[in-house]
Amino acid sequence: MSISGLVITFNEEKNIGKCVRELFKVCNEVIVIDSFSSDNTAAVARENGAAVYLQEYLGDGPQRSYGLQFCKSDWILNLDADEFLDEDAVVFIKDGVFLNRDADAYYFRVKNYLGSRLIDFSGWYPDNKIRFFNKKTARPSEASVHQSIIAQKPQKVKVHILHYGWDSLAQFIHKKNQYTTWQAEELFNKGRKVSAFTPFLHAFVSFIRCYFFKRGVFNGVDGFTFAYIQAFFSYLKYAKLIHLLEEKDLNNKK
Repeated sequence: MSISGLVITFNEEKNIGKCVRELFKVCNEVIVIDSFSSDNTAAVARENGAAVYLQEYLGDGPQRSYGLQFCKSDWILNLDADEFLDEDAVVFIKDGVFLNRDADAYYFRVKNYLGSRLIDFSGWYPDNKIRFFNKKTARPSEASVHQSIIAQKPQKVKVHILHYGWDSLAQFIHKKNQYTTWQAEELFNKGRKVSAFTPFLHAFVSFIRCYFFKRGVFNGVDGFTFAYIQAFFSYLKYAKLIHLLEEKDLNNKK
């Protein structure tokens, strides 16, 4: 069975070489869609055997959809540059286990690491994400941030992806802040309306879910820290949206 690896990148020189090599364990080709990185991402990807195409960033979902046209195979393994297959995922794909199931997309469990620390509490595990799908019947959504795969027959399987997304807590907070800006802009462009109470409500619900229902309470300071961070950035997303709406109202009154 032919499989295409697909990765979208921007300044991923540190990770892309290993990501491409790992993909070639199960893929016949690897396609990299690079958003004109200022580092050596494209060169490193090519050195490791990937075909690289340059495209200004269209948003998370649209950028992945753009890359599908270059994939020769129907089955797509779509990882981020800082994600790598765990051994159970390699076996699942390489041995063709996925072909014996009536599914067109698979949710893999994601192991998220902060540096070398596995974060498996406060909602961070199993963190199911579709990373493997058949492009004939499944496709990336049009979401600009944290897109999902729209499929007819998705299934969850107990195989894993290793995600090394952050080297430090400071980097994690910086990225989360950036994501909330994009998420607020996306909600604003969709015409989402919120009240002044919305940020507080979402923050409260997020904290209760992460700290109590997602086992953060059993992980000491780290459990509280990650639940608090999740709550804060849930609050911040809607606070930024309110700010955008207020700016729009001010401009309309001018």
